[in-house]
Parts: sequence; structure tokens; C-alpha cells
Amino acid sequence: MDLELDGLDVSFDHTAVAAPRIRDLLPIYRDLLGGRHLGGGGDNRVAGYRTLQLTYANGGKVEVMEPLAGSSFFDSFFELTRGRGGVHHLNFHVGDLDAAVAVLTGRGYRLHGLNRGDVRWREVFLHPKEAHGVLIQLAQPGVRSPDEPRPTLEEVLAGRGRNGNGIPSP
Repeated sequence: MDLELDGLDVSFDHTAVAAPRIRDLLPIYRDLLGGRHLGGGGDNRVAGYRTLQLTYANGGKVEVMEPLAGSSFFDSFFELTRGRGGVHHLNFHVGDLDAAVAVLTGRGYRLHGLNRGDVRWREVFLHPKEAHGVLIQLAQPGVRSPDEPRPTLEEVLAGRGRNGNGIPSP
């Protein structure tokens, strides 16, 4: 479903769920609900988390996330969820991130985590205090090379996904 933000194309892409271990999420989101690994996934070593996406028959997607060893990325989130995790953020794709940022800041919204440095994935976040307790990610996906290898689920969990650190998921 495409929406508009003052004339900008906005479309819902996925829900992200975080837990201390991706392996604890797979029995529900893969096995019980029938999610299939979309292909790809990997580590964000700078922020300190690992992620992969599952897709469903209707085209819906769930991203599952876990902290990398020694990372404090999810500390406050896990504190709020008493260590269990849960829905971390909602992701919406935008056609023009810079225009979306201009519209939102013009309306007085506080944004954080603006990342324009990766041509494959530019993003910004609308703080949960601005969105009734929900972290909203607005992202402008870039073009990916069709020759780029797509790691399997097993490779991602073994720490050999995109930018993998070589350390298996717990």
C-alpha cells in the first residue's frame, strides 16, 4: 500500500523483531508462521547487530535481529522488554530520503540516526516519543548489484552473511 507524505511516495516494507538470539525467533516466525529466508542478511558491525529477513506468501516481511557479542545496541530496548525483546521498529520505504527529512523536520518532528553514507541503504528514524511509542524507520533503498552473493540462512547464523564477523549466532 503506497501512501503519501506531502507528495512523497511512502510504502510499508517490514516489521523488525529483536531478541537476544535470532535462533529463538525462528521457531515462531519461520517454523510456525511459515516464513522463508528472503536471502541475504548480515552484520552491522558499527552498530552491533545481526539481521535477516523472512518473507511470507502474501509478500509481507519480518526482519529478525540480535545483538552481536559485546554490543550495547539493544541494551535499553531489552531493559524495556525485561530482556525478552519484541517489535523493535516498523520500516517504511521512501523514494527520496532528503525530501522526507525536510518534510518531517519542517513539521517539527525530531529525527535521529540519519545515515546518508551508504548508497545501498539511506535511513533516518522517527523517535518513539514522536510516534506513540513506536520506532519508525524511513529508508531509501539503493540499487544492489545482481551479482552480489545472497548468503543463506545458515551462512548468516554462522556469521558469514554480509559484513559477517565470523562469529556464529548464540
